Amino acid sequence: MQFKSKYIVPIGADGIHVLNTGDWRTQRPVMNYDKCIKCGMCFLYCPVNSINKINGKFVISYDYCKGCGICAHECPKKAIDMVPEEGK
Repeated sequence: MQFKSKYIVPIGADGIHVLNTGDWRTQRPVMNYDKCIKCGMCFLYCPVNSINKINGKFVISYDYCKGCGICAHECPKKAIDMVPEEGK
């Protein structure tokens, strides 16, 4: 079977389009590493997988973070603060 595109997705022949969805954000989560106990709750609850474990600590990728605040809400030590996005 031969396809017009190398992508097999419902988007069409152009394939997957990468969107920088972090541009929509009005607030950004900021990690306070002094409070963080590295439990991973932020990682587990992030709906867009914007939090990754790198060298033993959880790091927020702002390219795709939408600023929903779920990570800050679920953090048991309140180690994540939501701050206004500058310039928006």
